[in-house]
Amino acid sequence: MTPYPEGSGPRPSDPGKITVPDVSRRKGGPPLVMLTAYDAPSARAADEAGVDLILVGDSLGMVVLGLPDTLRVDLEDMVRATAAVRRVQPRALVVTDLPYLSYHTGARDAVLNAGRLVREGGAEAVKLEGGRKRLEVVRALIDAEIPVMGHLGLTPQSLHAMGGYRVQARAVPEIEQLLDDAQALCEAGIFALVLEGVPSDVAGLVTERVPVPTIGIGAGAGCDGQVLVFHDLLGMTSGPAPKFVRRYADLHGAAVEAIRAYARDVRERTFPAAAESYRLPREAAAAVERQARRRAPRAREL
Repeated sequence: MTPYPEGSGPRPSDPGKITVPDVSRRKGGPPLVMLTAYDAPSARAADEAGVDLILVGDSLGMVVLGLPDTLRVDLEDMVRATAAVRRVQPRALVVTDLPYLSYHTGARDAVLNAGRLVREGGAEAVKLEGGRKRLEVVRALIDAEIPVMGHLGLTPQSLHAMGGYRVQARAVPEIEQLLDDAQALCEAGIFALVLEGVPSDVAGLVTERVPVPTIGIGAGAGCDGQVLVFHDLLGMTSGPAPKFVRRYADLHGAAVEAIRAYARDVRERTFPAAAESYRLPREAAAAVERQARRRAPRAREL
């Protein structure tokens, strides 16, 4: 006899759906592919391309909202973006960044805010920045059954403390601190670790020493996976890109050319063409023409 009323019991998940345990098991295996997405179209494209993880990153502040950094992104922004991504029902695991000040004020705030990302946005895991100073928060989130991905190295929410977007862990004390933080986060229960903006040999050393998959961005090829920003990968941003970015397309340039062509056609009155316009049915058109003739002013009689 089942302990659940009929129709209310747990159902088997989609056999193709990637889960947190699936990601954890990829340590040392085929490289993990993670890409950011911030809305339904970008999530659909990423998922159809076969990525393993979709990161709803607070980088949306810069590439979508036009902000200068990630510090001005708030929880409402992240809930809304996550919900849009989840509506696509991606096969990929959906991880959402905890935005600035959503977890810096303690474990209780972190759990409540991460809980909104899970319950309202549909996030399947959250990512936060920082090492030992975040251990209490990490443990509280995991106690609340919310999987956590760590993030070390160049942590954009620490922009001002770091003096800008600078490569980290170049000196021996910094390398030792990075290793210590990585190990402490793993002991606290994270299931994966992003390494950003660190020398490739340092990232390789961390990858060798920690039991969870590492995902690099500007950290060389020795990590267990890689992540890029959707708009960077597709060339949707103008201007110089960070050194670690490889642009696989120039969608910004293609979009500008397409819009120029559209503007030209509008100004030359070649758009819309007849094939792109709606027409009245024949009988209705004749009736409109008759009515127009009746309403037309008659010429004065001499």
